[in-house]
Amino acid sequence: MPMPHPLNQAVIAQALHDLRTGQLRRCKSMGFEDQDLAALKQPNLVSVLLNARVSWCTVSINHEVLQRLLSQAEDVDAEIAMVDRMLFLGASTEMVSDFYGLTHQEVALRRDILGLPKRKGRHPVLSESEDTALWHHWNKHQQSRPINLSDDTELLHLTLELAEELGLPASVIWSTLRGWITQGLV
Repeated sequence: MPMPHPLNQAVIAQALHDLRTGQLRRCKSMGFEDQDLAALKQPNLVSVLLNARVSWCTVSINHEVLQRLLSQAEDVDAEIAMVDRMLFLGASTEMVSDFYGLTHQEVALRRDILGLPKRKGRHPVLSESEDTALWHHWNKHQQSRPINLSDDTELLHLTLELAEELGLPASVIWSTLRGWITQGLV
């Protein structure tokens, strides 16, 4: 014996919920007309619709909205990967907060999830040799692909590349580069 159509049941359940919560417009946006909604107030007619073995409704996919939602999910994944990369490379809580709006507690939780050690205080300043090495790497990058010094996102990507190359904390590189820019050295 054929079972009632599950799509019918889902639509009726949603419509009844919307009616109970006063969302009449949502019911109408699904395609229900006034006479249909009046029928949903009668249990025997609701039972007929719920137990119908043929589908009396269809699904319509809004591809534009669907694609926008899927791309947002990809954006969230990319953002999580970037925050993780920043933390692995020694970015400060303030950097992560400035770029991604995470609170100090969220950054601390993210560090715990990643198994990173608890940070106490600031990273030390660069030694003279580290500062010189950073300057040379900075110049090499600027010559191969100059970046817009007022674009913080571009500067962040370069900071992370330099942190990977030099093995220095991203927060120290970030503050050093920002200092050079402020002083007009670059």
